[in-house]
Amino acid sequence: MIENIFNLSENLQSFIKDLIIAICILVLGYFFLKITKNIVFKQINKIIRKTENILTRQIIEIFDKHFISITYFSLFYITLKEIELNSTIFTTVKTIVVIVTTICIAQFLIDLSKTIVYYYGDKYHNSNSIIERNIKALCPAIRIFIWTLALISILSNLGFDIAAIIAGLGIGGVALALASQGILQDLFSYFAILFDRPFEISDLIAVGDFMGHVEHIGIKTTRIKAITGEQIILANTDLTSSRLRNFKRMEKRQVILKIGVTYETDEQKLGQIPDIIQEAIKNINNITFDIAYFYGFGDFSLNFEVVYYVDNNDMRVYRLARNEVNLAIKNAFSEHQLEFAYPTQVHYLSSINNNE
Repeated sequence: MIENIFNLSENLQSFIKDLIIAICILVLGYFFLKITKNIVFKQINKIIRKTENILTRQIIEIFDKHFISITYFSLFYITLKEIELNSTIFTTVKTIVVIVTTICIAQFLIDLSKTIVYYYGDKYHNSNSIIERNIKALCPAIRIFIWTLALISILSNLGFDIAAIIAGLGIGGVALALASQGILQDLFSYFAILFDRPFEISDLIAVGDFMGHVEHIGIKTTRIKAITGEQIILANTDLTSSRLRNFKRMEKRQVILKIGVTYETDEQKLGQIPDIIQEAIKNINNITFDIAYFYGFGDFSLNFEVVYYVDNNDMRVYRLARNEVNLAIKNAFSEHQLEFAYPTQVHYLSSINNNE
């Protein structure tokens, strides 16, 4: 009986031998990967602590979390190929290993993308909760996309014709894309605004003939509170395809003021006008004087141009500053008896002597 037990066929002996070797490789491989992970990630963590980069530290933690599962199942698959198994058993075990490995990789990618998205979303935690919420809303879409790819990979390993499935989905996708072309354009424009950040909530912007403060950035439209009071609703595509001016981000605003005085102005006073204007406005709050000069000859006036800067991007401050500048120049001209020009016509009459 004992002799019969040990008197096995050569194929069975070879299989048992390969199986024992495979088990030893898997056991030793697990401990080797465990030791390698501890040594490598311990050194990486020492380096990361010096940089104080939160995102890098979180990414390393995710790699640390999924390293064993992904590498071990890969090692299991490689080892399995070296054992002479029945084709049916081999195919079954291979499919299970591939499915499990695919799930582990998908979970790793989901955790990685979630960490990155939440990291950039948290930057707006104290400044703009709406943008923070919109960025974090990307996580479900990314999760669906990754699991879709994982499902396609699993179906491919189960023997399904992926090309036929994708072709069927492609035809339906084209029809859906054509039907919702405008919505998709606005959706992509929303992501462009979200990540490129040409403007943010409360920014004063101008698009074409419209100007106002940004109230809300939605998936399809952006709402702007016009400076005249009404609400303007623009499609995101209109914003990304237009020349847009963001007034909030400018440090100072240039103002060019044109002034005309009469042709009868005394030449000495005419030369003093730039100094008179500079003296009048140089001490006004939020104002930086640049230059005033004799600009040219008009139809009924001698023209001067005044250039100054309002050191604030707030529209109310800008308007009040212009008011103070205009009043200061008016008072200075009155004090120096300088007359502003206005449209006039002078008719010269000559007498005609009639000789009888």
